[in-house]
Amino acid sequence: MTRAPNSNSESGRYSGEYDGAPPSEAVGVAGVTKRFGAVQALESVSLDFPAGRVTALMGENGAGKSTLLKILTGDHQPTEGHVLVEGKPVTLASPADARAAGIRIIPQEPEIIPHISVAENVYAGALPRKAGRLLDRAALRRRIEDDLERLGFAGVLDPDLIGSRLTPAQRQLVEIMRALTGSTSPRLIAFDEPTSSLSEHEVDALFALIRRLRAQGIAVVYVSHRMQEIFQLADRIAVLRDGGLVGVHQASTTGEGELVRLMVGRDLSSMFVRQRVATDRLVLDVKNLTTDHVTDIDLQVHAGEVVGLAGLIGAGRSELALALAGDQRVHSGTMTLNGVALPSGKPGAVIRAGLGLAPEERKAQALFLQQSIRDNTSLVVMDRLRRFRFVKRAAERALAQKYADRLRVRTPSINHEVRKLSGGNQQKVVLARWLARKPKVLILDEPTRGIDVGAKAEIYQIIAELAAEGVALLVISSELPELLGLADRVVVMQGGRITGELTHDEATEESILALAMADDIAGASGATS
Repeated sequence: MTRAPNSNSESGRYSGEYDGAPPSEAVGVAGVTKRFGAVQALESVSLDFPAGRVTALMGENGAGKSTLLKILTGDHQPTEGHVLVEGKPVTLASPADARAAGIRIIPQEPEIIPHISVAENVYAGALPRKAGRLLDRAALRRRIEDDLERLGFAGVLDPDLIGSRLTPAQRQLVEIMRALTGSTSPRLIAFDEPTSSLSEHEVDALFALIRRLRAQGIAVVYVSHRMQEIFQLADRIAVLRDGGLVGVHQASTTGEGELVRLMVGRDLSSMFVRQRVATDRLVLDVKNLTTDHVTDIDLQVHAGEVVGLAGLIGAGRSELALALAGDQRVHSGTMTLNGVALPSGKPGAVIRAGLGLAPEERKAQALFLQQSIRDNTSLVVMDRLRRFRFVKRAAERALAQKYADRLRVRTPSINHEVRKLSGGNQQKVVLARWLARKPKVLILDEPTRGIDVGAKAEIYQIIAELAAEGVALLVISSELPELLGLADRVVVMQGGRITGELTHDEATEESILALAMADDIAGASGATS
């Protein structure tokens, strides 16, 4: 039996324990503390990641998970303490040092070179050459096909697809392949929210890969807020809270409720607490809407109503949201807000009309990561903050502070760069922007993607408050329990069309999935008849 390292917690010293077999320690940290000015991100964390074991790293956004991963990758240097490789302290001064030590991290937001192919993205920096300079395309083809087959992604990822055309799921798979195709054999591979953009088939391939890595004696660190995945994959669970290690527990003997309490320090048994306040006043009315991606969409959302939009990946949900927000051209049909037509292809005019969109890809589509919380919050209300050509800075600061306080954004200052915030707090900044604008309709596309359970509860409370204020909300989510808990009605899409609508009382996971797979089921029935 190996005992988890002790660490400080708010109730004193805490020790969890793991009862699995005692494999050798591959990588770990000893007494690691990290401070950013006055902010303490990690405090005296000692944690091992044994070879041949999957260690789930759990905690709320802001608990210190990302900081710990960045210390392992050499992106951050610990203020105190050491990284350990095979039990010996090492200095990882850069990501190159970490890679040379056999440490690989699969980030939640992959960095893809837009103008080159999947194959070239995977081997960027190590492309096969001939005659010294020219790309050896035949060798590249053989290499990518061999690696796709070896990793279980053959048929899932097209090696010729250009980077700019990759979906979020495909970008994630490219990043995974990069980590597993280097010249140095990995000791540790960490996956940071790897399934947040993957289809069920891609998730199955990823899980099979992780199990093969474990069988090969590689230490795996798995960061996810999806409890089902944690209990499906992990041997042990390490919980961080407020920068400290709460404990390490055997996954097979830890319950979901216990894990939530360890993460947030409180019980979240009643996450969906809102009162139904939907009215008969029609706010958003969509009739026969057709674009390049959706066909004949009829959709209505009333004041105070939360309408859930369900469907499998590729169903057209996000594309519909972009069309409503003016980001895609409409070929036919109408969209009205309070009886006034919404223009096609004019996002600025749509915002002024009273519709806001918090998109799925918050980092790529919603946030200016190098700018401050203040700048990101005030972006869509500059018309209210300007006097002649000058911005009223005092009013801008007051507005940003008001919504940062209301949404409990965890930050040392509203002047803090958004890129330094956790995923949950970044999402709150996106919401703060729209709350400042006071929209009549707000579309939330995967609002809790990559967010911990504590932050989810806070987002759900914000949605409840907006509905109570009379805002019409359209919520897109791939998490069916979330839709069932939030929505007054659930509209289901498949293949760019609406296949059905369910009231709150009618909606179940089974009924939603039946509608989401309606065309597939019909096709399968026809094929066998």
